[in-house]
Amino acid sequence: MVSQDENPLAGSFPLPFRVLFLVGLGILGWATNLHGLERLGIDGPSILELQAHNYLPLGSTHPSRTKQPIASAFYKPVYQLFVTYASWCFGAWLLYRAATHSNVTLVDAFGYIPGVCILNVLTILLCTLDVVQKRQRDAFLFSAERCLFAAASGPIYFSDIIFADILTSYAKVLGDVWLSLWMLLPGGSMLSIPSHEGWFQWILPSLMSLPYIIRLRQCIIEYRAPTNTSRRPLLNAIKYASSLPVIYLSAAQRLVVTELVEIRGEAARQQAWHGEHPLFRLWLLAAVTNSLYSFWWDLTNDWGLEILQPRPVASSSHSPRVFVLPSLHQKVPSVDGSLSHPDGLSRISSATVAGHAPLAYPYGLRPVLLYPILVYPLIIFLNLVLRMTWSIKLSSHLHLHSEGSAVIFWLEVAELLRRWMWVFLRIEWEVVKKGKDREDFGLVD
Repeated sequence: MVSQDENPLAGSFPLPFRVLFLVGLGILGWATNLHGLERLGIDGPSILELQAHNYLPLGSTHPSRTKQPIASAFYKPVYQLFVTYASWCFGAWLLYRAATHSNVTLVDAFGYIPGVCILNVLTILLCTLDVVQKRQRDAFLFSAERCLFAAASGPIYFSDIIFADILTSYAKVLGDVWLSLWMLLPGGSMLSIPSHEGWFQWILPSLMSLPYIIRLRQCIIEYRAPTNTSRRPLLNAIKYASSLPVIYLSAAQRLVVTELVEIRGEAARQQAWHGEHPLFRLWLLAAVTNSLYSFWWDLTNDWGLEILQPRPVASSSHSPRVFVLPSLHQKVPSVDGSLSHPDGLSRISSATVAGHAPLAYPYGLRPVLLYPILVYPLIIFLNLVLRMTWSIKLSSHLHLHSEGSAVIFWLEVAELLRRWMWVFLRIEWEVVKKGKDREDFGLVD
């Protein structure tokens, strides 16, 4: 019998409730992303090219020529959805705690409570009635459908890229959904991780790989598009492809354990690290490679920062590089007397600095920054730390040794926090890139 002291989290906050909690955290995170962008002076729905009616991409319609509702029309219903969802799940957890009385022997007897809670959540998600923020539920389902079944010859919308990237942070959660299903089935237990043999053992890593395969396919579609002239989508595809060896080499650690059990005995099953085995070293190399490459890609391509790029040599034949300050920092007067643009970019032209030295910008960042400068080094540091741990979380063989503790759970929470910060800078960089080509974002060359 498993004691409460040996497995406290499994008894008080079992895996099915942890899955529900992480899903709710994602809903809240998306609402605060849209809300925060509005407070920072960026029109998130416009840059994502969303319609108010069904959150479908606008396609070929130029966002500046389409009347967009205020951002609150998007994030307020998501807040309301989160409140409804959180109230239902929290109520179910309180009922479960009241029924079990912290007695670990009663956990499985009342396992139907999280089961019913999850079943009701899925029922509401798929419900066709106009209840519980149907527009937001449909938006999620439409986005999932576009990502899963994107036409090989069709466009890949920026909103779907953001959605799929967020989904990669839920790779471990998808695996937890599979494990929770087996825990709640007759014969299962919420106090221990189900053990699968044969081809069943490959279902868990395959589910965890699904978000990366979706993004990999999106990158390939972008690369093969007739209008594409860049290798960037192909290099981006490498990032997602490099996640797959981490996941499947981790699942293959069963072979390592089996081999070492024959040599050392049953004590080898209790070890999570087998550094002397070649297969284990190959997994560790794949994890480090994926983490470092993903970190470099975040900074250089997703956020447009220059800290990991060689700084170009200044040439007198080119116009000076201008550091454009957002209205969050200060208001820079322009040649026409205006102070700032509503989208958050200060309006400034090269004539403003004619005859003067180019305005310097902080080392490693970029000429246009829309957020307070101190935000960037903080997010860079946190992104590095959490990127190095995320590959570990993709490794299912480590979870079998640590599910009873809170470590893996809090690492999953930390990954969602990292993704939440990533969304702010990813959308900011999209605004800056489009602002270089469109005067409606406040830049004049």
